[in-house]
Amino acid sequence: MDLSQLEMLVAVAQEQSFSRAAGRVHRTQSAVSQAIQRLEGEIGSSLFDRSSRSGTLTEAGRVLYEYAQQMLNLRREARAAIQDVGSLRRGKISIAANEYTVLHLLPVLSAYRVRHPHIIVAIKRSLASHIPSEVLAREAEIGIVTYRPAQPALTIVPVAKDEIALLVPPGHPLAGRPTVSIGELGAETFLSHNIRSPYRERVVRTFERYRTPLHIAMELPTLEAVRRLVVLGLGVALMPRRAAETEIARGEIVAIGVREMRFERPVNLVYRSKALSHAALAFVQCARELYRASDDGPHRGRATDRG
Repeated sequence: MDLSQLEMLVAVAQEQSFSRAAGRVHRTQSAVSQAIQRLEGEIGSSLFDRSSRSGTLTEAGRVLYEYAQQMLNLRREARAAIQDVGSLRRGKISIAANEYTVLHLLPVLSAYRVRHPHIIVAIKRSLASHIPSEVLAREAEIGIVTYRPAQPALTIVPVAKDEIALLVPPGHPLAGRPTVSIGELGAETFLSHNIRSPYRERVVRTFERYRTPLHIAMELPTLEAVRRLVVLGLGVALMPRRAAETEIARGEIVAIGVREMRFERPVNLVYRSKALSHAALAFVQCARELYRASDDGPHRGRATDRG
């Protein structure tokens, strides 16, 4: 039993004529008759009353006719759904991000939502070090990280940049300074995120290189907790500036540059090369456009990919 046979069954029943049904499905009358006979042989029952020339269905024929209509309707719906996916009228993308990198997705999500309001975006919280592997394992279609993964099967698209800043409360003695030297931080009490990362290690090595003590008094599970304790004056923190932009804008935190730690944090989208859905491809394109138009963007042409 296949859909073409069911299509012929429906045509004969609705046209009440084998010849008119043949014209409707663009087949010969003989081909339609043979298809109906094969169906009858498969189900072991007559589908049409042979004593009538009007294509009258038997009881078994009426049952199969109802199911045939449903199956043909499902085929039409499936075709329409696939067309909707290609035209971005429906679909879903999954993105792996961590507490920090998701902040860089917010303007992209806003712009993407305006362009494609019917696409569902599901963001999965992941450890930064796990994101490339999750993308390769198809646990997420896109990942966003602050480093360049080594896996050659991934395409890497720069979408933002950020920098490390010293975050202090407004009443702190250094709050009025645009920059400080690392040597001035040896007596400070630091608050830190408890997730190890390449940038945390880089900060630690920089303190060691300049023979400056790094006093970490408290390690916390979220960046939000670190920010709130800085606001309360319980310590200072070295964090990406973007991670505290709301508190900086409110005047609750002051961001200060550290002269010996002027290293940028690139923010990259990563995905399996040549494996993006229509919806995900549109998301990457939206992110590219925002990056090129932003202060972070290269302004020298196309962003560099690797894949």
